[in-house]
Parts: sequence; C-alpha cells; structure tokens
Amino acid sequence: MKSGDCTMNLIDLPVGENSYFCRTGRRPVRTGGADINYHGQNLFRQCGYDRSRSPGIGSDDALPHREIRESIYSYGRESRLAIENARKSVAKILNAHPAEIFFTSGGTESSNTAIAAAVRDLGCTHIITSPLEHHATLHTVEHLHKRGEASLSYVHLLPNGHIDLEDLEQQLAASAEKTLVSLMHANNEIGNMLDIHSVGELCKLYGAIFHSDTVQTVGHFPFDLRNTPVHFITGASHKFHGPKGVGLLYINENVRIHPLIHGGAQERNMRAGTENLYGIVGFARALELATAAYEEDSVYIKSLKVYMMEQLKRQLKGIAFNGDPLGRSLYAVLSVSFPKTEKSEMLLFNLDIHRICASGGSACTSGAEQGSHVIRAINNNPNQVTVRFSFSRHNTREQVDVVVTKLKELI
Repeated sequence: MKSGDCTMNLIDLPVGENSYFCRTGRRPVRTGGADINYHGQNLFRQCGYDRSRSPGIGSDDALPHREIRESIYSYGRESRLAIENARKSVAKILNAHPAEIFFTSGGTESSNTAIAAAVRDLGCTHIITSPLEHHATLHTVEHLHKRGEASLSYVHLLPNGHIDLEDLEQQLAASAEKTLVSLMHANNEIGNMLDIHSVGELCKLYGAIFHSDTVQTVGHFPFDLRNTPVHFITGASHKFHGPKGVGLLYINENVRIHPLIHGGAQERNMRAGTENLYGIVGFARALELATAAYEEDSVYIKSLKVYMMEQLKRQLKGIAFNGDPLGRSLYAVLSVSFPKTEKSEMLLFNLDIHRICASGGSACTSGAEQGSHVIRAINNNPNQVTVRFSFSRHNTREQVDVVVTKLKELI
C-alpha cells in the first residue's frame, strides 16, 4: 500500500457505523476498533454449518435452522446444538459457566435487563453510577429514578476522567439502602478503564450489586469471571468484528432475576423471542478469533494509537488528549480536542468529504447538537472541538499519516 492510498477490497472489510478510521480513495477502507463488525453468515459458514443441507420450499425456508428451540426434527436439534456450542465457547473464553451466559440483541438490552432486575428483583433502591456512562445505562437509571423506583447518585471523577474510588466507597458506606453500582469497564469515547476488581471488592464489602458495561472490552481484554467480583457484565458482537444485532449478558450464578422480555422459553426462560442463530454463532466465532490473537493485536493496535499521538503533537499546535490515553486506557480509542476555529468547527464534515470518518464529541451545547456528555463532564471547554479516533488490527501507520496530513489541511 502506498502512502495516501487507503483502498482495499470492500468485501474483505468490516462494516459498522461510527467505526471507520480512514477510507480515502474511491473505495472506502472500513476499519476501527470501537464499533465494527463482519457479516454474521460468513462467520456462520466458518463454523462448518452448510446451508445447502437445508430443505426448503421458499427463500425463507431455504435458510438453515429456522426453527430453533422447540423442534424435534433434526434441523431444529442441530440449531439448538449450534447455540449451546456457542454458549460453551463464550463461557470458556470468559472463564464463566455456560449457565451464566445469555444471548441478547446487544449491549443496550443487556444493560437494561441487568439494571431493571437489580432494582425490581434484587431489592436495590439506590443506584450509584457516573456521568460518563453510555446512554444505555444513563437513560435506564434516570428512567427508574423518575418513576420513583430508586434514588440516584453520581460518583465523583478525577481530573483525568477516572472514577474516584474513595468517593465511591464513601457513598457506599453512607447508604442505608441496598445499592446497585453501575460503572463501565472502558469508556467508549475516551477509553479510560475502570479497576473492575477494586470496584467489585468494594461492592462485596458493602453488600452492593455490581453491574459493569463491558461492551468495549469483551473481545479486547482478557476476562476471568470466576475470579471477578461482578454480578452482571455485557457484550456486543460488532465491537470485535462480529455480526451486529447480537449481544451478551453474563448473570452470576448466585443471582436470580426475572426476564425483561416475556413470551417463550428461549434462553432458559430468561429472554423470550426466537434466537438470532446466525448472530449467536457469529458472536462466538468472532470472540474466538479476537481473543486468540489478543496479545499480538493489542500490542500492534496500541502502537498505532501512540504513533498517532506523537504525530499529532509534532505537527499540530494547541491539541489536547482526553482521558488517560497512556495510562489505564483501552488501546483502541483516542480522543483528541482541537482548538475551535472557523475551519475546525466543520472538522467532522470535512473529514467525511475527504473520505475519512471519525466520531465527534464536543462540549458545545448550541443548537440541536448537544455534543458529548462525556466531554462535557471532563473537559467543559466550548473553545475546543473533540474527535474520537478508533483503531483495529486492519489499520496501518500509512493510514495514520494520511489522516494527520489531512487534519493539518483542515484545521
């Protein structure tokens, strides 16, 4: 690949919204680590399931394994076996028991299920969270608070965006109510990582329920759930190059809750509705691929992040990095604030015109664009424009050079 030429064969690349790092040239290169996926049916075929075996009358019937759980005929049994094998694979990778793994439609459903169950089934009447959480958490706890089902408080933040663990312990110690602590493992905008073990131990000490949104770290970080003091974690397949529309909810074996969605007996009576067979099998296979190369990929991807930081500092003035990018931080995410100028206010739009896509985040609250609640919480500076870049194993230094060069022209 020549410098400045980021073209690749589109069919070989991942697809996902807000996930593209560089796509210069006539054909976009679709890369990035924060929100990205491959097509599930390709992963399904990688697992050895042959759609040609399936008899059919019409196009829908020609798809294999349509009837999943209740069928007594061979194709239904094979479908059920595929799901249970996927569950065992995921459990093994996360060092959990298969009975603790439940498949959902994604991280939002998983977090909603966990948070609602903690309040309605486990007796939590107080919720402690942070202002940096994903909206799947923030909007859910705010909804429960507005309905009068739980009181709500926010843990303090340190200047670098990390959670203030001393304040968390003080809040837990002062609470006379049973408490749910809901804190994300890695922030999706700035990449800051929570010390999940320390928080879990605090929750154990004060009898609190602990839910962690781990959507950004499942597939990117090694888990040992048998030795992690957490009651609920979540995952989403497209974050580690799997199919969209399928997620994970881990429920610790000592927890008993009721389903959020009622209906059939799927997912052992915990999540009604026909299972997303292709998605579930694709989830497991993508997780296997992501974790198999974790050590090599994480080192390589972090080197790209560090290289981009170095190049931005060398070639652009007045920039700042949000969070703790060289400390306890997810290796795949970099949040950069640029000085606000007439040109930089249109930065994301102009990047897109030049076929370079990144996510925005701004402290600005003018007009309909409310900006990033994360950036407002840690860096409420209206004179900056913030962009999140994400990286994956598909990126190269040459692509970083292309982006930095273009940023120099646009700011």
